[in-house]
Amino acid sequence: MRTAFGDTSYWVALLDPNDQWHETAKAIREALGDSRIVTTDEVLVEVLTFLGSLGPRLRGSAVRFARGILHDPRVEVLQQTRDSFLAGLGLYEERPDKEYSLTDCISMATMWRRGVSEVLTNDRHFTQERFAILMSAEAGEGG
Repeated sequence: MRTAFGDTSYWVALLDPNDQWHETAKAIREALGDSRIVTTDEVLVEVLTFLGSLGPRLRGSAVRFARGILHDPRVEVLQQTRDSFLAGLGLYEERPDKEYSLTDCISMATMWRRGVSEVLTNDRHFTQERFAILMSAEAGEGG
């Protein structure tokens, strides 16, 4: 079964109809069908933090979203652990020339550990580590 990693930008785009990537994210979600999505508690923290700053309506949507994906059989949310933090911190430390966030580093380390090569994001940082991003202008045009 195909597995992709769900990054913050993907979840935000799905939830926010005003996001420039909203339609692309919806189309990709449809195209993925029964594929499995892996994400992490750290990504959910970023989603909740970002959407919470946009006002009460999106804050409420973000809470419902987080609770919903915790129970979605197609989504596996990996718990934050000391090991996941240290793996991300190690990558963060090893790449001083990059602008990766700590959450991105935790996500990348998780993807390597899980053998996941595709990521639901528009964040080009993932391509620098040779991951295939699934949200791009081309994908939004039906690709």
